[in-house]
Amino acid sequence: MRLSAEQIAIIKQTAAEVFGDEVNVRVFGSRLDDDARGGDIDLLVESPCEIESKVDKMLTLTARLQLRIGDRPIDILVIDPSTALNPVHRHAMQTGQRL
Repeated sequence: MRLSAEQIAIIKQTAAEVFGDEVNVRVFGSRLDDDARGGDIDLLVESPCEIESKVDKMLTLTARLQLRIGDRPIDILVIDPSTALNPVHRHAMQTGQRL
């Protein structure tokens, strides 16, 4: 995985600040390929509880992460029990590595 231990800690801490301690975060996509270079950071935030204001919280998480780990492209998917899963969600759940 092409994220440092410090970046992983920042992502986990920031996701908990925004969404609550019960969320799990997975990284998926090109950052899992150690031989690749560059690319965005694809994150899946999973909550066992329904999340209010998902889009607002997703944007807040993106902004805080960009401030804390650097201005780089970050794509975030958020799922909770009310989310209608699409193929991208399923792919992220199946291939993502939990942080």
